[in-house]
Amino acid sequence: MSLVTLSDALQPALRGGYAVAGLVTLGWEDMRAYVAAAEAEGVPIILQAGPSCREHTPLPVLGKMFRHLAEGASVPVVAHLDHGYTHEDCRIAIDSGFTSVMFDGSRKPLEQNIAETAAIAEMAHSAGVSCEGEIGFVGYSGGEGSDGTDPDEAAQFAHETGVDAMAISVGNVHLQQNKEGGLDEGRIRAIEAVTEVPLVIHGGSGVPVTQRSALARGSKICKFNIGTELRMAFGNALRTAVNADPDRFDRVQILKETHEPVVEATRRVLQAFKGA
Repeated sequence: MSLVTLSDALQPALRGGYAVAGLVTLGWEDMRAYVAAAEAEGVPIILQAGPSCREHTPLPVLGKMFRHLAEGASVPVVAHLDHGYTHEDCRIAIDSGFTSVMFDGSRKPLEQNIAETAAIAEMAHSAGVSCEGEIGFVGYSGGEGSDGTDPDEAAQFAHETGVDAMAISVGNVHLQQNKEGGLDEGRIRAIEAVTEVPLVIHGGSGVPVTQRSALARGSKICKFNIGTELRMAFGNALRTAVNADPDRFDRVQILKETHEPVVEATRRVLQAFKGA
């Protein structure tokens, strides 16, 4: 299929009653496994470069990697910047061939968040690129707490920024390793009652799988970001490969053994987001 924008991927999901996984990448091994899993399941996928990924690999390199995988894929693939914190982050991603940028102004006062997100959305749209924004800060497991999204502010944000997707804070938490939490469905219903834009859940690894499936099929949540649970699958596979032969030192051979376990873990994630 090749490279598509975030809007290209999410608008059919909004109409069709399913969600698309935004999979957080850290390197070549996981991103190629994610695409292989998406092809096996026959679903679109969003490859995401977050802050920790960008610390390790420059955006121009990541853009080429994402585009290379997308151009050879049999399913739609989005090249997405996750948690861009500045106008410059987003500009570099667009110049590097990304088809979608997420600007995170969620820590900022509402009017500032709206103004900065709107400017980035305008820049992105002029380049044929999608833009995701965030209203209501999503916290971190063991760290900063979340600020729940106010439905009235969400309606204003969606209307005044022109974003193609809107990340919301409804009980979700980044970096959560268990699935003991759950999203505030009352708040979700209040937000979707006053907005038309596809909604996004960051910190999707902490959401119970049954709730992921129900919301994918029966709400305006069209994108769930999944990182932690797939990092755990990669880490477990890597640990097994390393410990299997303490004398082995060729990292290419070691890393090859992470591929199938990560593909299988990713397929299980993707299956939950399919339509009924």
